[in-house]
Amino acid sequence: MSDITQAQADAVLSAARDSARETGTAMNIAVVDAGGNLKAFTRMDGAWLGSIDISIKKARTARYFDMATGSIGELSQPGGPLFNIEVSNGGLITFPGGLPLHGEDGSIIGAIGVSGSTVENDHTVASAGAAIQH
Repeated sequence: MSDITQAQADAVLSAARDSARETGTAMNIAVVDAGGNLKAFTRMDGAWLGSIDISIKKARTARYFDMATGSIGELSQPGGPLFNIEVSNGGLITFPGGLPLHGEDGSIIGAIGVSGSTVENDHTVASAGAAIQH
């Protein structure tokens, strides 16, 4: 299993932070490694305190299941195959803003989680970070 480097995690944070500035939002941005451990984090000035934990959990959720948190959310609705999954693993976040991060070979090297605005803005900022070539 390959893992995200500190330099890669910093580049992901930087790209996501730039996107947040473009959208005029103050975000909490977390990057976890391939094991789901926190690798890098930033809380932009004025970002909600309550979103710190959410951003980290979004990143971990994306890594634990290697898929976008919004996709997990679609599957976890009442009657869905993953209903109540958010209560597993010490608490997951199943709405948009978390994405896996892929290495050059396509393997998953970590994940990003973003929280601090609408789920659409969270996803946009996470996507900017995930788009960085690793």
